[in-house]
Amino acid sequence: MKLLFNIILIFFFLIIFVPIFRRFLFHLLVGRQILKEQKRANASQQKQNGNINVDITPNRNSSNLKGGEYIDYEEIKDK
Repeated sequence: MKLLFNIILIFFFLIIFVPIFRRFLFHLLVGRQILKEQKRANASQQKQNGNINVDITPNRNSSNLKGGEYIDYEEIKDK
């Protein structure tokens, strides 16, 4: 029982204080899945090269104005 506790304690301290071991453990647990997802995303992106996608937003104004209007203004200076 004491041996198991010591092993768990050593493993815990390795995870906390040794960055190389922490990176290795992260790579084993999560890194492979991340690499697979990145490869899958790159493959789907390469298939879409050459396609042009244009998102058209609906016109919210119902008026038929083309361009803006120029409005004269007078500058008022404080005395």
